Amino acid sequence: MLDFSQVVENCGVNKEPPADVLRNLANLEEFYDSTELVEIYNYFLLHVNDPEITLGVIRLTDAHRAASTLSILVDLLLMKNSSGEDADSLVNVRAMCAKAICNYKDTSTVGALLYCLNNKKENYKIRLACADALGRIGDRFAVESLIDVVKDEDEKSVYVKESATFALGLLGDTSAIDPLVALIDGKHGFLGKFSFLKEKIIEALGKLNINNRKVLKVLRESLQDSSPMVRINAIEALMNSEYEDAPELIKTALKDEDDEVKRNALIAMYNIVGRDILDEVISLPSYSEFLKAEAKNLIEEYEQ
Repeated sequence: MLDFSQVVENCGVNKEPPADVLRNLANLEEFYDSTELVEIYNYFLLHVNDPEITLGVIRLTDAHRAASTLSILVDLLLMKNSSGEDADSLVNVRAMCAKAICNYKDTSTVGALLYCLNNKKENYKIRLACADALGRIGDRFAVESLIDVVKDEDEKSVYVKESATFALGLLGDTSAIDPLVALIDGKHGFLGKFSFLKEKIIEALGKLNINNRKVLKVLRESLQDSSPMVRINAIEALMNSEYEDAPELIKTALKDEDDEVKRNALIAMYNIVGRDILDEVISLPSYSEFLKAEAKNLIEEYEQ
């Protein structure tokens, strides 16, 4: 029978700095088996109210991923055993809970994650973590809620939109195509202000369906976008697609004004058509010296 109070005492809780307590906890692996460690970690999660220690314990539990711990993590995420005044101090703990929960790949946790994601009064860090967790768990029951977050014009956090978009790409449900395309076609002002969100949308569309005319139209137009990263993501999506005119579209980016875009376009073309494009770039005067050097580097790296 474990004496939890003695373990707490030996670890130096309320006596030593949290970092030392966590170091002592980690050293318990030398004296206890996996089942006992889970019981100890669970006790700390339930009874030691120091956010820094709790964060460390959550990380330690990931090596075991016991069902008993999962239920505690869900309760922590939902603040079932905490008072309202604890909310601010528990933000990072709850975000970490969401990250740990997704590692279990347990679809029974989707409801709790959706509850936090859909609560606009919730701290954005927690909502970000929940959106990401929903994508990584892979339950398509979450698709509709994630789409709603991306479409919601009243959603104040563009970072939550970004995380929801990323999750949709991970889930791979084609029902997200039309809402994401509509976002691009709608020319929403926040997309111009936050180009990284547009980058994520292009990335997600490339993952969702590589043989959709609406997606092809968006990718073609994105090659002319003002953001180099949007153009790069469009190139990557086209490279991984089965569109017949993908090589022709990517080839236009070989003369992009941005060197990084040109480099990515060259690599994409090489992956599609092989050595011929490298010889063409090196031999024709219409290509930049930068691109010629990149072509020679690719030959040295992959052809010799």
